[in-house]
Amino acid sequence: MPIFQLAEEIVFPPAHLASHSGILAIGGDLSPERLLEAYRQGIFPWYTGQEPIIWWSPDPRSVLFPAEIKVSRSMKQILRQERFTITFDQDFRSVISACQKPRPGQDGTWITEEMKEAYVILHEMGYAHSVEAWQGSVMAGGLYGISLGRCFFGESMFTHVSNASKAAFITLAKKLLDRRFGLIDCQVRSAHLASLGARDISRRQFTDLLGNLLCFETLCGHWRSFADQVSSK
Repeated sequence: MPIFQLAEEIVFPPAHLASHSGILAIGGDLSPERLLEAYRQGIFPWYTGQEPIIWWSPDPRSVLFPAEIKVSRSMKQILRQERFTITFDQDFRSVISACQKPRPGQDGTWITEEMKEAYVILHEMGYAHSVEAWQGSVMAGGLYGISLGRCFFGESMFTHVSNASKAAFITLAKKLLDRRFGLIDCQVRSAHLASLGARDISRRQFTDLLGNLLCFETLCGHWRSFADQVSSK
């Protein structure tokens, strides 16, 4: 399959034209309009900053249905003990900055400064959201992503304290289920998310599901009240 070069116009080729590795197109920019259009089509940016922006639509696609979240016995105990206080949209910039830091054994990060600032703008517009796990006044872990319709597109997560990001993710899944969200996009498979219930579906299944879920109104704006609406236990 050819890899498409994006022009100034905000138009993407159909997702099914992505290469075997999942690359669909290169170029363009990270404007809010282009990013939101990409997510609506099941496309996301992922690049190192040493290359043009690369747009992906992998097949298969890793997803988690909120109703299928797996909570181990040990995690249920951690949640019951309230070891972490979970908040929403409390400190988006700090969450994405923590996610930006290279993991042990990695030389760099795919969350460039350009990428970070683009998602901060989306947060200010009410489309990008963060989930924070706190121990006292210290942020122990968290995650961020994009919300459109009844789909949450997970982008990245971090943890400074064991199980902090898991507590944040499980709480998010339960809040989304309560709001009748149908899908958490996990993009590509990871053992960590698979242990929480994520599984692979075909690109076609994903885009079909996405089309249905985007028919619903987007819950735009800050999600700070989410933390008070459903028990995370």
